[in-house]
Amino acid sequence: MAFETLKKDLVDLDSDMRSYIETNKAYYKLKVFKILIGSITTITHSLLIGAIVFLAIFMISLGVSMLISEAIGNLYSGFLIVGAFYLVVAIVCYIFRSRLNRPLIKKFSKHYFDSYE
Repeated sequence: MAFETLKKDLVDLDSDMRSYIETNKAYYKLKVFKILIGSITTITHSLLIGAIVFLAIFMISLGVSMLISEAIGNLYSGFLIVGAFYLVVAIVCYIFRSRLNRPLIKKFSKHYFDSYE
């Protein structure tokens, strides 16, 4: 009698463990899917907005280059001045890249760990 109840309890335990593992597996699949979709939409939005901002800056740069060229009287000088400005901005960003990484890491880690739990 005791052996039969022990056997039944072990069968039930096995069934419960399998159910628990399957439920956990499904939960983590959904969690990974949610994180991936969040990441993909964030990257897509960033790329789309970045492309639009790039085009706007490109058009503004052309206009400013032509305006400077007309003011100086030399066609190439305006383009060289604007190009040098962007080169200085790139060098400054490169020098201060470690200061730019910290806020980005904090923001994305907060977004990743807080919103997906």
